[in-house]
Amino acid sequence: MVSTSDRTSELKAFDDTKAGVKGLHDAGLTKIPRIFHSISQPSVDQREGSDGDAEFSIPIIDLQGIIHGSDAALRAEVIEKVRYACEKWGFFQVVNHGIAANVLDEIIQGIREFHEQDSEIKKEFFTRTSGKKVYYLSNYDLYQSSSADWRDTFYCFMVPNPPKPEELPSVCREIVIEYSKHVMALGLTLFEILSEALGLNPNQLKDMNCAEGLVLKGHYYPACPEPELTLGISKHTDRGFITILLQDQVGGLQVLYENQWVDVPPMHGALVINVGDLLQLITNDKFISVVHRVRVKNVGPRTSVTSFFRSEGNSKFFRPIKELLSEENPQIYQEVDMKDYMRYHYSEGKETSPLVHFKL
Repeated sequence: MVSTSDRTSELKAFDDTKAGVKGLHDAGLTKIPRIFHSISQPSVDQREGSDGDAEFSIPIIDLQGIIHGSDAALRAEVIEKVRYACEKWGFFQVVNHGIAANVLDEIIQGIREFHEQDSEIKKEFFTRTSGKKVYYLSNYDLYQSSSADWRDTFYCFMVPNPPKPEELPSVCREIVIEYSKHVMALGLTLFEILSEALGLNPNQLKDMNCAEGLVLKGHYYPACPEPELTLGISKHTDRGFITILLQDQVGGLQVLYENQWVDVPPMHGALVINVGDLLQLITNDKFISVVHRVRVKNVGPRTSVTSFFRSEGNSKFFRPIKELLSEENPQIYQEVDMKDYMRYHYSEGKETSPLVHFKL
């Protein structure tokens, strides 16, 4: 049994290197430090997904008719598919979404190059102090979580007040700016589709400021010598409204569906969309925010870019949309003060959804 003081010392020793998990990998470790040993590995309580398990697969939705056309029938078909995906899965992949494949490849490459540059350059961006628009660290909840994840992350707060170009790392500056613009445009389109899928005015979710904030996170998962003992990201739900994820071809993302882990296989040129906790709250559980995780492998690195659409500022309040409530569908959640919401999130860590706390 590891004492609390010993664990804290080990966490601090790791953190003080400012080299992250990449630093451990570069040191040539053959055994991972015990701070990374996951209590849910390897004896997880749900069936494991595998690359060959095709019993379930998340929906794949072609946005061609939305992005490049005005065909009402095609639009209605896409909206129905999105509604189904958000009600049953909380996840779906989109193709023909309007972002060119070369842009997707370049942002993956840019994030990978950031993490693989000289550690002394990278350390200039390292911080655990909130308030910076651009920074890097390993495990934002390092000192709160039950086990550390095998992952380093680069953060950019891009909307509403983007960093100055010179604040961004030179190795990925231009592509981060370009990709963020494309993702914001796609996000606004998705919020229109989601609004219509709820039977609402197309502008309803945008008018509620669901696209008010955009945070881009570039994750880097080095090859792990003992992948059976840890996770890249332990099971969690996302806290915002929606997430747009770009993953490379290594794979590892899994979604919990009908009490089993289902792989989300990489598709070149596709983007993964998922419902966040706040969208579940304002839709009164019509759209669901689903538990997911990332498994690591002994090959890598895996690189991914997640774009989170969220509320900005703590002076906001959210409650279920009144048009979605009825006698048959009464209000499930109380009105939520974002200050309380974020305080609960950071105090409990990523494995406990704030939604539980705010149910009536």
